[in-house]
Amino acid sequence: MPKRSEEMLMDLWMSLLLVWITCVPCVSVTPIIGQSKSTQTGGSAVVASGLGEGQRLLSRAKRGWVWNQMFVLEEFSGPDPILVGRLHTDLDVGNKNIKYVLAGEGAGTIFAINELTGDIHAMKRLDREEKAEYTLTAQVVNADTDEPLEPPSEFIIKVQDINDNPPQFIEGPYRASVPEMSAVGTPVTRVTATDADDPVYGNSAKLVYSILEGQPYFSVDPNSATIKIALHGMDREMREEYLVVIQAKDMGGHMGGLSGTTTVTVTLTDINDNPPKFSKSLYEFVIPEDLPIEKMGGKVKANDRDIGENAKSTYSIIEGDEQGMFIITTDSQTQEGILRLKKPLDYESKRAYTLKVEATNIRSEPNSGVPFKDTATVKIVVEDSDEPPVFSKPMYLLEVDENASINTVIGTVNARDPDSTGSLVRYFIDRHTDLERQFNINVDNGKITLAKPLDRETDMWHNITVTATEVRNHSQISRAIVAIRVMDINDNAPEFATEYEAFLCENGKPGQVIQTVSAVDKDDPIQGHYFDYRLVPEMLNNPNFTIKNNQDNSISVLAKHDTFRRQKQEMYFLPIIVTDNGNPPMSSTNTLTIRVCGCSKDGIVQSCNVEAYVLPIGLSMGALIAILACIILLLVIVVLFVTLRRHKNEPLIIKDDEDVRENIIRYDDEGGGEEDTEAFDIATLQNPDGINGYLPRKDIKPDLQFMPRAGQHSGPNGVDVDEFINVRLHEADNDPTAPPYDSIQIYGYEGRGSIAGSLSSLETASSDSDQNYDYLREWGPRFRRLGELYSVGESDRET
Repeated sequence: MPKRSEEMLMDLWMSLLLVWITCVPCVSVTPIIGQSKSTQTGGSAVVASGLGEGQRLLSRAKRGWVWNQMFVLEEFSGPDPILVGRLHTDLDVGNKNIKYVLAGEGAGTIFAINELTGDIHAMKRLDREEKAEYTLTAQVVNADTDEPLEPPSEFIIKVQDINDNPPQFIEGPYRASVPEMSAVGTPVTRVTATDADDPVYGNSAKLVYSILEGQPYFSVDPNSATIKIALHGMDREMREEYLVVIQAKDMGGHMGGLSGTTTVTVTLTDINDNPPKFSKSLYEFVIPEDLPIEKMGGKVKANDRDIGENAKSTYSIIEGDEQGMFIITTDSQTQEGILRLKKPLDYESKRAYTLKVEATNIRSEPNSGVPFKDTATVKIVVEDSDEPPVFSKPMYLLEVDENASINTVIGTVNARDPDSTGSLVRYFIDRHTDLERQFNINVDNGKITLAKPLDRETDMWHNITVTATEVRNHSQISRAIVAIRVMDINDNAPEFATEYEAFLCENGKPGQVIQTVSAVDKDDPIQGHYFDYRLVPEMLNNPNFTIKNNQDNSISVLAKHDTFRRQKQEMYFLPIIVTDNGNPPMSSTNTLTIRVCGCSKDGIVQSCNVEAYVLPIGLSMGALIAILACIILLLVIVVLFVTLRRHKNEPLIIKDDEDVRENIIRYDDEGGGEEDTEAFDIATLQNPDGINGYLPRKDIKPDLQFMPRAGQHSGPNGVDVDEFINVRLHEADNDPTAPPYDSIQIYGYEGRGSIAGSLSSLETASSDSDQNYDYLREWGPRFRRLGELYSVGESDRET
């Protein structure tokens, strides 16, 4: 039998079985409790409720019903509970007192059993997708005593599936991509739908896929749900994105099945299938000839319909630039070709250039057969610019003798205007490079002359900057460096290399070398220095010393005898004439000072003073240093002792920065001088009573033994100021601890009850300019002078 016919027959049989279970609830599968499993599974103990008890319906043995499985249809709903099946035992003979007991999953809640008949009913609507089967246990017990009459038997109630769940695309919606221009049948992506129905029973979970939207561009395989290209030559540049709707239908796609849909967004990815294309075949640029090197002269652009790396191009000059004047680079952001100068332009030499530029894709698709390059012509016109003058050399090197006279021509610089107009040029020296104005230049011909005398020994090189300016356009300026070397002449006499001071031992031998003398010369002759040494004519027959040439531009001074004594002559002066080999030769007289010293037996100088001669014999330099160190140490100890004593006797006075008293210091008094001052604490006057009448002094060291004298207590609170001052003055005159110098004490307290109030300006909020002091004249003759002073101050202020 063909496979399709067999499937149809199986579907028909299953449909009949469902109808039988649904429409004939009175028929039940009745397992015979107590039989062996082999016996139970070997036959079909099916009992119809309409037949007499004990009668059996014989079924075909080849069907093979299994007694311990019952079936109930899911989602069944009706007015009465649905009969699942019936349990029956051989012990049930009709009048025996037995009952059936049901236990296990759902017993008593989902499933209920008739204790007398063994009928099992489903009490609730069942959903196979929630639970597909239930395992229960049946047992026969005595109705009166509940004693088991048979062992318990286990059986299964399976929930039969119906097509109540549509297919679902759990992972949707989908996004996919495929290269443009892909061949027909190229897979794009695969979608997957799931169905919660039973995939084993019937066709409830058998899915068939179809495309609802997306033709004619795409197709879908009905079984594997693979989406494929269905149209040839799909171009991304025409359309980049497509929306495809896929449907999944169960029941094998037959009518009555449930369905679900999903969307797939398909994007065509770019391939390099378009060449670059210049927007114009001819580009024209006008570039000034003074455009700096590496500056942009123009832009070209080759457009590419592709995107990303496929649209990137490189530019190159393939013709017309034999001199290498230009270079073209690619702007990575705009994909433009930037034309830049590689060498400076010269309008007078060449006024136009014609270049051929090529744009080439960086990437290319293999076997595409499409040319991935394009060319364009670039015409460049050089625009004349007013260029600055050009020196014949970027740097000039000139030489001049240091004895050259003023206005001597040192050299000439030359510059010209490169423009076709040929403007005249004027020359100037940048005085920032010639601060001393050592040189001048002729503004017309560029001749450099000497303005001041030169000295090679002071400055060997002079670096100046010469500017050249167009006459018709002073803003066009060029600069050139002129290095002037000062050539040496023999204008300096040689002299001793240093201030020599020779030492001669009293016990020296005749002919001993006293000093080696060399000379230096500020000049720098080409052939080098050679010095000639000789004694002055008056010393040619010197009885004490002579000289010897060492043949290395130095001489040695020798002693002629050994009878030198410090007591006789302590110091000798030896004049020596030094002459160089210049033209003309220069010479100078230098004096060598020679001291007579006392030396040890080994010739080591010990003392060169006459006074040192009377020192005890054998007193070495180390002993002298030790004696001096002891003396210095004693002096340091004495200084420290005196400092500590002075610090101990220093009076305890208040620091100036902490003393808030008002002081008046008289520098023309007859006392001890400017440093002898005595101040009085203003707090004393503000509190006339004091502290028990005793006011300590702040300008002397307090004496703990001193106590205020009897009879010197201050008066009551209403004491008059004059009386208070007289008392304090008397105390100061009779106080043996008072300083022995004159002083003036100013008291800022005016007593109590004064009609004038305080004359101090410290507590007033107004300035002097706001005050009127005319009322001072009304206080009497004592305040007339004060009023005149303030009146004068106001007039001066107005002036």
